[in-house]
Amino acid sequence: MRILHTSDWHLGQHFMGHSRQSEHAALIAWLLEQVHAQAVDAVLIAGDIFDTGAPPSYARELYHQLIARLHGAGVALLLLGGNHDSVSVLGESLPLLQHLHTTVIASTGAAVQHVVVLPQRRHADGADGAPGCIVCALPFIRPRDVLLSQAGQSAQDKQLALQTAIQETYAQVYAAAQARQAALEQSTGQRLPIIATGHLTTVGASSNESVREIYVGALEAFPTKAFPAADYIALGHIHQPQKVGGLEHIRYCGSPIALGFDEARQTKQVLLVDVNAQGLQAVTSLPVPVFQSLFSLRGTLESLPAALQEAASQASATCPAWLEITVVQDDYLPDLAARLDAMTQGLPLEVLRIKRQRGSAAPQLEADAGVSLQELGPHDVFARRLAQEQLDDAQQQALSERYRAVLHSLQGQEDAV
Repeated sequence: MRILHTSDWHLGQHFMGHSRQSEHAALIAWLLEQVHAQAVDAVLIAGDIFDTGAPPSYARELYHQLIARLHGAGVALLLLGGNHDSVSVLGESLPLLQHLHTTVIASTGAAVQHVVVLPQRRHADGADGAPGCIVCALPFIRPRDVLLSQAGQSAQDKQLALQTAIQETYAQVYAAAQARQAALEQSTGQRLPIIATGHLTTVGASSNESVREIYVGALEAFPTKAFPAADYIALGHIHQPQKVGGLEHIRYCGSPIALGFDEARQTKQVLLVDVNAQGLQAVTSLPVPVFQSLFSLRGTLESLPAALQEAASQASATCPAWLEITVVQDDYLPDLAARLDAMTQGLPLEVLRIKRQRGSAAPQLEADAGVSLQELGPHDVFARRLAQEQLDDAQQQALSERYRAVLHSLQGQEDAV
């Protein structure tokens, strides 16, 4: 049995005024090619198929295209709800989706409802494939689905209660999966492997700014040891692909496209998971092509032109690269946008965000000759910060005088109060 594990597509994402529609359409086309080339039996999406609870019509159209094309390929689809997904939207047309060999688990319910048997690829004559694995199909678990809040609980008590409730939910579903496994083995003589899913943050997982915290004030991260003893655990929510705790069988596949500039340098992937009666056999990373280039550049106005040329070499007039630029040293200039616009003229580049580097002086002052910031007066702080700039004597004197005048004015206002 070969499963393609993916998650966090965020169909319908509106990225700084830009649609990701063409990227997601290209992703679906590429995925279908891999399904054929890699002999995939089933696709598992571990949450956040949509970016919002009210996805735009084109995002729903892409979603339906994915379902229809996988059905046409004879490949089953298992989709789990994520924290971005709407339970009601994912719950639409479930009986129809079942006829298209698509199973959607949008919310948490009775344990038996989360036990899904995924078949192998359908035969050329249309006959269903043999059962291939059993899935403990758990979506994003909302606290209200598994926990009753109690008055007077501390934040630590709430965190422990939610962790315990999620762990018990996994245990109940895993027990139901084992019962299904035993029944199928008795009737067919074949032992099916068990896979579990999850859409949450685990202890030790590396996150980034594009990931929304989902258990704020209640659960920081779910312990790895609290997962059931499944042969493979397919996780979603964290966009950076990674093993959890260095364990081969607990994986975040990551998002298939970069959803923020902090993900621009990541190699995006989907995972091919091979399981059989003996359990997990192999996990293979399948890199996803870059359909839209994103670059996060940092430098001075003097060094940026070379970086811009390098970014332009990886883009085209029909698909310009999107840029985030952090300007250092020259960050005080009021016309940064105009200067950067002039630098990018004629290049297949589009600047979406300009950032100014701030606040680098304080750590240097703290480390200066063992003197702490608290031991310095306002004039000392300004003088030491000014000394870090490459200015001539006249400019330094003018800035010092202006600073003294401003400080004197502020002190006069305080005295008046």
